[in-house]
Amino acid sequence: MQKSFLHARYVAQKQSVAQIARELKCSQSAVNYWLSKHHIQKRTISDAIYQLKNPLGDPFSVRKPRTVREAVLYGMGLGLYWGEGLKRGKGGLRLGNTDVRLVRKFIEFLQVSFNVDKKRLRFGVQVFSDISPRKALSYWVRELKVKKSQFYKVIVSEIRGRGTYTYKSEYGVLMVYFNNTRLKELICRIIDNID
Repeated sequence: MQKSFLHARYVAQKQSVAQIARELKCSQSAVNYWLSKHHIQKRTISDAIYQLKNPLGDPFSVRKPRTVREAVLYGMGLGLYWGEGLKRGKGGLRLGNTDVRLVRKFIEFLQVSFNVDKKRLRFGVQVFSDISPRKALSYWVRELKVKKSQFYKVIVSEIRGRGTYTYKSEYGVLMVYFNNTRLKELICRIIDNID
């Protein structure tokens, strides 16, 4: 196998070893042998899976703030993720809160600062057993102006004792998901580098 062919398919077009093997009607081992022989570095398994799930490239792009309002939104979004987002563990970007205004600002931050398509967001709602799951779901769909199909199944938890949570989480806790590990890592790196 020629180096130029492998480079074009594996590096430039980001085809997988399995795709190249199918095209050439040979084994994956043969393709791996020639990649190694031509010193073409293999992608990690996580990079290969990411490429498979995102064949057109990253579903986001970084956009520097162009106005004072966008700069304020950028700082606010980073602060919201720093305080309310899930930063550890595997998986994509996740932020949970009960305040619809906070959630709207975070979504706006993703749209303006990273060109995230709102249709690619997913949502989860967790309510206590004394709150109607249907009412909570309808509230979040209406207030966020998103489709019901973007929501995972509502999680209902049993109440443990009496407290004053009812007003604060009248419609449960909403979790915003953007299932992209690279954007999560990027935002975490930005936060880590804030002096």
